[in-house]
Amino acid sequence: MKINSQDFLVQEGDKVELDKWSTLVEPVYSSKKHYHELLKEHVDELSSLQRLQYASNRYAVLLIFQAMDAAGKDGAIRHVMSGVNPQGCQVFSFKHPSAIELDHDFLWRTTQCLPERGRIGIFNRSYYEEVLIARVHPEILRSQKLPDEMLDEKIIWQERYRSIVDLENHLYRNGTRIIKFFLHLSKEEQRKRFLDRIDQPEKNWKFSMADIEERKFWKQYMHAYEQCLSATSTETAPWYVVPADDKKNTRLIISEIIVDTFKSLNMRYPETDPQRQQELLSIRKQLMKES
Repeated sequence: MKINSQDFLVQEGDKVELDKWSTLVEPVYSSKKHYHELLKEHVDELSSLQRLQYASNRYAVLLIFQAMDAAGKDGAIRHVMSGVNPQGCQVFSFKHPSAIELDHDFLWRTTQCLPERGRIGIFNRSYYEEVLIARVHPEILRSQKLPDEMLDEKIIWQERYRSIVDLENHLYRNGTRIIKFFLHLSKEEQRKRFLDRIDQPEKNWKFSMADIEERKFWKQYMHAYEQCLSATSTETAPWYVVPADDKKNTRLIISEIIVDTFKSLNMRYPETDPQRQQELLSIRKQLMKES
């Protein structure tokens, strides 16, 4: 199977029904060895493209990862970005907001972490939590100290979607390219991975009772994701629904989408003008005299 990014793209205006999106597709690799070969190709290519991005200093790239627990976000980030120079890449994970963050608008804490031009920024969870977990758990919304008239659940989610889309359009107009991944995991595969975390001592730290409690809200989360993906996938900041039941396949699909996006950018190394060429020739002559 050849990876076609369009197969996983949520088109702007689409009404997403996640039960119609597969969590498992035919693998693009034929063996474990083949998987490592393909991933290395993608990683090497991404590393080269990121060096070009850093040198040209025209575009920032923001990668957003959202998923249910145990979908493999951490592993995907670790494997796909393994060859990128740390100087050109930053990863941010967003947990429960602090008291200071709760005193600001819901986009404030993530806006401070946006990537500079020439760099890749990775959000492991993001401002989208504010239309996902906050929607499933209304008590979170009520803890955000909003004026009472702002808490009307009939309108607040649409208003937040609009704020997000406006932000992403603004970033696009200023040179930031955003790629958003929803790792689509089946409930049965999550159950298996939770059991694996319990059965393997070195993975016990990854599991807590809170994970089981959140699992009880599976249907509510799927509804929240459907609404979110439908409202916020745009041509300039698209969502990709990536099948997540096969971790290896997930990583290959994600890395291909990222590479394809980088290739679509008009990037080139800075050109040397005649004055700079003369300067370099002069420096070269000086260095040659030292030999």
